[in-house]
Amino acid sequence: MKRTWGILLALTLALSVLAGCGRQSSHIEQIKKAGVLKVGVKEDVPKFGYLNPQTNQYEGMEIDLARRIAKEILGDENKVQFQGVNAKTRGPALDNGEVDLVIATFTINEERKKSWNFSEPYFTDYIGFLVRADSGITSWKDLDGKNIGVAQSATTKQALTAQAEQDGIKPNFLEFATYPEIKAALDSGRVDAFSVDQSILWGYKDDKNVMLPDKFAPQEYGVATKKSSTDLAELVDKLIKDMKASGELDQLYEKWGLK
Repeated sequence: MKRTWGILLALTLALSVLAGCGRQSSHIEQIKKAGVLKVGVKEDVPKFGYLNPQTNQYEGMEIDLARRIAKEILGDENKVQFQGVNAKTRGPALDNGEVDLVIATFTINEERKKSWNFSEPYFTDYIGFLVRADSGITSWKDLDGKNIGVAQSATTKQALTAQAEQDGIKPNFLEFATYPEIKAALDSGRVDAFSVDQSILWGYKDDKNVMLPDKFAPQEYGVATKKSSTDLAELVDKLIKDMKASGELDQLYEKWGLK
């Protein structure tokens, strides 16, 4: 009997060891082991996420936020690896593990929450419109029957479609992969308006175009993580709340002219 119990005890201990070896490490542990935080960011949004062609360096408020998170996890803000994403590629980059986080003017909504975790909002904006200065367009309703350029997979088209139905107008939407493509389409006359969040539009404003006074649909930006990355999501959420409370987030707004 004692021998039987001994064998059972040994088997139990062996199974426990095997189970422990097979335990999947947390996402934060994986990042620490890799020694680098991989972050998906925009490359074409001045003041938020922008790959400066003169320096070949990433810059912007979201870039600084990514560095702050890297410092929190790895103790060094330089231990971060940036990967350019856009509205269409940022979700898949999270899903397939190319990046640990996405900080890319990613608007929080209920539908997206079903696919990814989102942090406390770190910035709130509104959808706006950039039009050519000589177009004669002075308001949103002047865009009835006109072409509006929007980004693929962004929330802009959905929000404006609902607003158009409410206001009884019928604009046409043309979708583009990147913001520079929309700006080029606006300059060439292919579209009559470039629509996205106002803070993004300000980065593309020049003396050839004007911002309409109309703005719609508050857009709250959050840091996105994979659904299974609960420990990482919790850490980022707490950090952003702390940055809000301490005024550190306000300092980033001031640094990048986002006040």
